[in-house]
Amino acid sequence: MVQVNRRQILGAGAAAATVLGSSAQAVPLDSADVPPPPQIQLGNTGITMSRIGQGTGVHGGKRQSDQTRMGFDDLVALFHHSYERGITFFDLADLYGTHVYFREALRTIPREKVTIMSKMWWRYDGPENATKAPHRKEIVRSTLERFRHEIDTDYLDIVLLHCETTRNWDEQLKPYMDELAAAKEKKQVRAVGVSCHDFGALETAAECPWVDVVLARINRKGGKAAKMDGTTEEVSALLQKMKDNGKAVLGMKIFGEGTLVDQKEECIQFAQGLTAIDAMTIGFQKKEEIDEVLQLIHKYPAQQA
Repeated sequence: MVQVNRRQILGAGAAAATVLGSSAQAVPLDSADVPPPPQIQLGNTGITMSRIGQGTGVHGGKRQSDQTRMGFDDLVALFHHSYERGITFFDLADLYGTHVYFREALRTIPREKVTIMSKMWWRYDGPENATKAPHRKEIVRSTLERFRHEIDTDYLDIVLLHCETTRNWDEQLKPYMDELAAAKEKKQVRAVGVSCHDFGALETAAECPWVDVVLARINRKGGKAAKMDGTTEEVSALLQKMKDNGKAVLGMKIFGEGTLVDQKEECIQFAQGLTAIDAMTIGFQKKEEIDEVLQLIHKYPAQQA
């Protein structure tokens, strides 16, 4: 694929409004009042990106999400606002249908300045017992080519196998893992891994040599009600084990998919206190939400291991 040289750095963004803490009054903010997030080194991947990422998969499924339901213009404008505020990590997925939206944002955002993560939804590829390994490898190749075309990029920074829910996913998905490893060798992908929605799947990810990056559900509340795979203590300890094993760890569901939205400050303070996570992704839907969280990240600096 030929890289189109047509991108220029965005100019300064317009003023935005934010809701601070529990206050219901929106306060207009200039960009000078919103500190950019710190840039971090993502584990051993060689990737540099912002500590916070723009998520795009709230209530995602069937190639749509709350973000895509905002409409094309509004979501692209939200991407621009994130980038203007210093966010350089963008969390996409095939299942969310957000590739083409970010492609439009890349008309003015320099590709080399951002980290793009996407996820492969392998469940659409037919029954495992009726699909041979060579066919599944070909699916990976064609899917990655489609991803690059939809986003208009020569490479993807991170590709995850999406939503693992079983302990033996590493056996079940070996053809996908092998082909993604080959894509990494060809520099079509910089890092590979999994997103997990099961404690056993997380335990496997912690030990699997193939995994570079894990996207895991973590927040201060814990348990099923807060969209987690165990108690906060259990998951935090396992994420620390992953980190100790050389994995890069990304946190999601920081606000419990909205169940903890009335505790934003406490949730960010908790996440920033975790030495186990390298970065986190949040499914912003408003510019004011981005500004608010960036201020909280500045207020509560990340704890170092």
